[in-house]
Amino acid sequence: MKLMISEVLQKAHNAKTKAAKIKILKENNTPALRMIFVANFDDSLTSRLPPGEDIPYRKNEAPIGTEHTLLEKEASKLYYYFKGGADNISSMKIENMFIRLLEGLHETEAEVVVKAINKTLHKKYRITKAVVTEAFPSIKWGIRSRD
Repeated sequence: MKLMISEVLQKAHNAKTKAAKIKILKENNTPALRMIFVANFDDSLTSRLPPGEDIPYRKNEAPIGTEHTLLEKEASKLYYYFKGGADNISSMKIENMFIRLLEGLHETEAEVVVKAINKTLHKKYRITKAVVTEAFPSIKWGIRSRD
């Protein structure tokens, strides 16, 4: 069974060496995983959401593999939450969309999204931008608009 992004991050976090972290990331390389790293590490991206990780949403505590969506499928929508991504949508609607996204994801994946948007993912998981760049040398920094 394919690992959730939160599981890949935890596995890489637990790896003892830089080479082991890179190997784990390469083995689990997906557009969604790369998008999470771009959201976290690309300083040119500015969130449209209020700052902070204290977001009023109901955590989806359903067991892994049951009643929740996967970040793997939802990551393509991350551009909405950054300036330049979908600026024609009101801030209120963006915030409501974000809460619905988080409530649909497994709680560990919702936490990954919140930390990536707030650029604090690397504080929970010991994965540096250098490791990400080495694992994915062709990574495209920046999320392009779909409008």
